[in-house]
Amino acid sequence: MVDSRTAFGKGLSMARANSVSYLLGTSFHKMAYVEFGNPAAPAVVCVHGLSRNGRDFDPLAEALSNRFHVICPDLPGRGKSDWLPGALAYQPPSYVTALTHLLAALNKPVAWVGTSLGGICGMMIAAAQNTPITRLVLNDIGPHIPAASLKRIGGTLATPGERFATMAALEAHLREIYAPFGRLSDRQWAHLARFSARVVLDQTGAGAFALNYDPKIAEPLRNTVLLDVDMWPLWEMLKLPIMVIRGAASDLLLPSTFERMREAGAEGYVVEDAGHAPALMDAPAIAAVRAFLLRQ
Repeated sequence: MVDSRTAFGKGLSMARANSVSYLLGTSFHKMAYVEFGNPAAPAVVCVHGLSRNGRDFDPLAEALSNRFHVICPDLPGRGKSDWLPGALAYQPPSYVTALTHLLAALNKPVAWVGTSLGGICGMMIAAAQNTPITRLVLNDIGPHIPAASLKRIGGTLATPGERFATMAALEAHLREIYAPFGRLSDRQWAHLARFSARVVLDQTGAGAFALNYDPKIAEPLRNTVLLDVDMWPLWEMLKLPIMVIRGAASDLLLPSTFERMREAGAEGYVVEDAGHAPALMDAPAIAAVRAFLLRQ
């Protein structure tokens, strides 16, 4: 197993860039992804949260790459994937459309690791008939989502004109809004900052940094009346091994939801020094996920 403390030493060179096209409405778009390991090995698809990107999984992907083909996409509007034309397109069904095109291109069974939004997409696909998903890891997401947590998350998202003069300023911002990710090293925060930044120019041609996603992803959360989300009927449709990870201080995956998922047969794991959502960059969490994926 790769020690997460050295996870960024080889990760940049191990990651192979690729993309898949998908049809949404009347237009084709590109979804970017990176992959690790032998394409002939069993596959693991890792899907990030609302405002993140696939490079969050570099430490986990490295640790799995000697046994698995690991694929980490950037959801539409994030990272190197195409932005969508309108804010209303940034909804789970659009992401599922893009992700199922990726699954069709892979054309083999996959295990799924989904953080927050990535876990919602995983549940939706895993509940479908003839799903290729054989095993599911849900990172700080469950069938019940409190409206208050959605409101808090919406308040952390970028506004269209938000800029940072330096990478240090952008990293400081990430450290503040993503403090619930857990105890990350300076090297890990620098890694997140590197892949969370895009260069933008102002009217004078001067450069600055912005967060590496379409600000319109915030509109569905900011422009609607938020209610608690109930996905228990979807949960009841899942018929596969499930591991659920909870940040001990999470305001999104509540203790009662976590326990109900465990009572239904899911394997549980708690990250003590995290909220929503654990970064999965620490060695114990990586080892727990790896053990679950390797279990027969």
